[in-house]
Amino acid sequence: MHQIFNILSQALSILLYPLFMPTYGMILYMAAMHSRTPNLPNAYIGVAIVGTLVITALIPIVLLLILWKRGAVSSLHIDDAKERTTPYVYSVVCYGFWCYFVGVTLKMPMVWLLIAIGATCALLMVTIINRRWKISAHLTALGGLLGGICSLSLYYSVLPTMLICSVLALSLLLMYARLYVNAHTPAQVVAGYLLGIVFTFIPNLIFSYA
Repeated sequence: MHQIFNILSQALSILLYPLFMPTYGMILYMAAMHSRTPNLPNAYIGVAIVGTLVITALIPIVLLLILWKRGAVSSLHIDDAKERTTPYVYSVVCYGFWCYFVGVTLKMPMVWLLIAIGATCALLMVTIINRRWKISAHLTALGGLLGGICSLSLYYSVLPTMLICSVLALSLLLMYARLYVNAHTPAQVVAGYLLGIVFTFIPNLIFSYA
């Protein structure tokens, strides 16, 4: 039974890998916009999703593989907090380019630019904090996804109850998974989750009522 739970925890950690969160968010947004705006060009949807995947996931993962091959990190999961700084810095730079991609190339609404900037700042904070304390990047990313969904809900005046409840359920499962494999302490997963929510939702909340 222990082995089964361990496999499931590892699988969930891979499925909800931090670098995949922007792509998941973009897919959800484009699916919602396609239903609201049927004439939205498929090419635009494809560029938005694929571009986000390449910039925020594929490039950082390739750079991580290079670091692993060179022995700069001992595993692809980067379990050692001291090894996380360099790959995290690379990811922050990639996220910076993603902000440009969202705001200038795609010309998406300000709400999306604030989400992208918030996610980048959250990742930068994780990079800094990890030098002293192993805060959970997984939960920061998932918290950022929830914060982004709440920001878009506020912007469009909708309440996707099922989606929010599903993300909350996934959050609880991921928290348990990260604790089960002894990757983090309860404080580290909760702190990461709150960090992600704050950086992606609060800027839009302030902007909405400014």
